[in-house]
Amino acid sequence: MAEETKRKGDPVEETPVEEAPVEESPVPEEEELVPEAPAEEANPWEEKYNAEHDARLRVAAEYDNFRKRTVKEKDAAYGNGKADTVAKFLPIYDNLERALKQPTEDAAFKKGVEMTMTELVKILTGLGVEIFGEPGDSFDPSLHNAVMHTEDESLGENVIAQVFQKGFKIGEKVVRFAMVQVAN
Repeated sequence: MAEETKRKGDPVEETPVEEAPVEESPVPEEEELVPEAPAEEANPWEEKYNAEHDARLRVAAEYDNFRKRTVKEKDAAYGNGKADTVAKFLPIYDNLERALKQPTEDAAFKKGVEMTMTELVKILTGLGVEIFGEPGDSFDPSLHNAVMHTEDESLGENVIAQVFQKGFKIGEKVVRFAMVQVAN
């Protein structure tokens, strides 16, 4: 065999490389391959519609919450305003009550003070104001302010012995706590 010399520029012969056979998994003839269904493409118009619909629902819900909150605040503002107004009239009530307790010889003066007090109580009751704090009532710390304590066997425990100032409330809101003396 003759040796072949290789020179520059001569074409290089490539030796064929043996490729390893690729093992394919056998497909049973019974099973037919079902072509995959193409993925449903999202319709851009439908996405836009859904986004706009959600945005409108959110705005409607926010508006509804705003409306309910303002109605609630308006009612609370009215109640607070009424309570503040009643609180401003309480010194007048206290002064009329003190005037009625004072002995007087002038019957016309006493009758005039009684009529004024009756009219004030009527107006307060018409506004929904409840007056509380009478001797003999049971003491309730959520309604009464105990400023004194006394030991009296004739009264039960936690019973109001004396009232220094009456209490006032509108509904469940206490405008002024009753100032009382509690027994035992």
